Amino acid sequence: MEKNVTMVRIYVSEADHGRRTNLMEEIFSLLHDEHRVHGVTVFRGIAGFGTKGEVHSADLLRLTANLPLVIEFFDEPEVVRSALKVLNGLIPAGHMVQWNALCSCPDSAP
Repeated sequence: MEKNVTMVRIYVSEADHGRRTNLMEEIFSLLHDEHRVHGVTVFRGIAGFGTKGEVHSADLLRLTANLPLVIEFFDEPEVVRSALKVLNGLIPAGHMVQWNALCSCPDSAP
């Protein structure tokens, strides 16, 4: 069964802070616990840079790294709109993209 879904990709870093805790954990918790969004995945990058051009990369000589994270999820457009209303003030401006997609989903998925 094919369904229209909205894909969302959020770019943050390991060191980013949310209102109460680590930003990635807070976003993940909101998507899982409050909105029951389908298809949430968090990717940890080995290197990256943002608009300021500061490079963050994995380095064996450093014990801590501020590596890039990508949080990606999809669901029916209404569910995504509802989740984004809550996330809107949490995600830094310019750190999120979204697009429409077609999902070949089983009957129980979005």
